[in-house]
Amino acid sequence: MQNKRILFINFGGLGDEILFLPAIISVKKEFPASEITLALEKRSSSITSLTNVIDNTLYADIKGKNKYFELLKLLFKIWNGKYDIVISSGSNKFISIFLFLTFIKQKYGYNTGKLSQILLTKAVDLNKNQYAALMYHDLVEPLTTIKTELPILSIQKKPIIPNSVLIHPGVSKLSIQKGMIKTIPDKEWAKVIEGLAEKGKQVFLLGGPEDKNCIETIQKLVSPDKYENMFGKTKNLVELAELISSAEIFLCSDSAPLHIAAALGVKTYAIFGSTDDKKLIPQNGTVTPIKAKDCTCPLMPCLWERRQTTCDELSCLNITPEQIVNTLTNL
Repeated sequence: MQNKRILFINFGGLGDEILFLPAIISVKKEFPASEITLALEKRSSSITSLTNVIDNTLYADIKGKNKYFELLKLLFKIWNGKYDIVISSGSNKFISIFLFLTFIKQKYGYNTGKLSQILLTKAVDLNKNQYAALMYHDLVEPLTTIKTELPILSIQKKPIIPNSVLIHPGVSKLSIQKGMIKTIPDKEWAKVIEGLAEKGKQVFLLGGPEDKNCIETIQKLVSPDKYENMFGKTKNLVELAELISSAEIFLCSDSAPLHIAAALGVKTYAIFGSTDDKKLIPQNGTVTPIKAKDCTCPLMPCLWERRQTTCDELSCLNITPEQIVNTLTNL
């Protein structure tokens, strides 16, 4: 089998990188002797700890003030890499020009118009109305008939803890920085923990450094005998993923741990408000979205495609702790 040097480009958060994995995995299966490089943002670098299919990484800070300079530096790195194939997930019209400037022989990206059809080896139609992992996988269908529908993570699963509910209430650091409200308030999470404990569930509370304020609020409101606080006890993403694998039920917000749980096949319930659950969870019954019952907002779901900031009303997050507890316990 020819040893190909293959470059994937996917800028986004950790969740995006997890959802992008099936495309990489299918290509690796098609070309098992290939060397895979992923170009991504530094904030998502921990993806390499969850998979063994990425050999090398290139980084570019495209969210910063100097994004064009960052892209130029990335271009120089790509020239030095002497790649045979490049696959990019970007849907901006500029992407096809960037890929053309890499001078890589085979170039694959989304169809953004006539220019992409001229400059790319194959301009793939972009279908956003599907699970994001499948949307990304469309990019590699010109290269392989192998279909990997779910991310595959290279971790050791732990034995399932009976009657357990693992809760990860937080959202991404970028969402916090931009004021994107994608989950219920901290005090409501505290009531969820109390409700589940009263129903006899063994509750574990998880979180990363960006969830510190949320965890501290819960600690102030909930008696420590009602849950086991695992905040700060998982030292890295692999340990977090291993802990999630031990859950009988996983409860979370729309965030990267959701995609970890879905990849591991853990029974998951996720809070969804302004984002589109149909695009972010696999339609295989493993993940159940919890949404406001009586939301009449005509824009829902709106975040990212219809608006870039959180609205003031947030009727899409009128989800009560009682609704969440009942959903998890009346199975």
